[in-house]
Amino acid sequence: MAVLVDKDTRVIIQGITGSQGTFHSAAMLEYGTRVVAGVTPGKGGAEVNGVPVYDSVRQAKEEHDATASVIFVPAPFAGDAALEAIAAGLDPVVIITEHVPVQDEMRVIHTARRRGVTIIGPNTPGIITPGARQKLGIMPGHVFMDGVVGLMSRSGTLTYEIAAGMTNAGIGISTAIGLGGDPCVGLTPVEAIRLFQQDSDTRALVLVGEIGGDAEERAATYIKEHINMPVVAFIAGRTAPPGKRMGHAGAIISGSSGTAAAKIQAFNDADVPVADRPSDVARLLKDML
Repeated sequence: MAVLVDKDTRVIIQGITGSQGTFHSAAMLEYGTRVVAGVTPGKGGAEVNGVPVYDSVRQAKEEHDATASVIFVPAPFAGDAALEAIAAGLDPVVIITEHVPVQDEMRVIHTARRRGVTIIGPNTPGIITPGARQKLGIMPGHVFMDGVVGLMSRSGTLTYEIAAGMTNAGIGISTAIGLGGDPCVGLTPVEAIRLFQQDSDTRALVLVGEIGGDAEERAATYIKEHINMPVVAFIAGRTAPPGKRMGHAGAIISGSSGTAAAKIQAFNDADVPVADRPSDVARLLKDML
């Protein structure tokens, strides 16, 4: 099984005619992703990497029975693109774009929740299910191996590094989700944990967090109260100075809230081992599996 994306997922790419959409659609197709259509208003009738392009999401869905969307639309227009995908009933909607205006993010997330649609991102590398050869986003597919560990992360590059370490150790992944690095994101760590909890083929979890916000603390509390499978965590940003944003818009410490120490303590309280380095995640998993 898999989480959110499986072998039957049929993908449209919004913004496929742009440089990022063109490049990553080729990589997704090469990996095996079932990209059935692209959407760029005003460019209907074109083709990109052999994929037909339509003027609207609804046209693409009706012609190809699409089920999910990946968005490479520039930030000022990404919110409207996501709302169009939500209105068409696509699920999940993966917003790769970063620097989406916060008001747009909030509007998209609340609209999606009302419609029961899962938003991944914004500012996410996407989602990948190695066993189904499906990746919706920009993840380097070759570092992911099929297996039984669910991986969720606020950091794209740490996702790749930890996945590569797991693969080298012979530990595979059921699904990996880039949760997104912005303060406002659709799928939260707790919601991702619940999805993995319902997947009978996921037998362990890796949660990669970073400073800022309290999402990891909430996840630790949920794990303590509801999760029986092995969980390993890693928190980035241990040396970040308070009040200074580090990398992601969501990675900022305010007072004592959102510090690496507070997050690590929350996982310790939940009996979740926290890796000191990304390379330690695979070792900790091996000891627990």
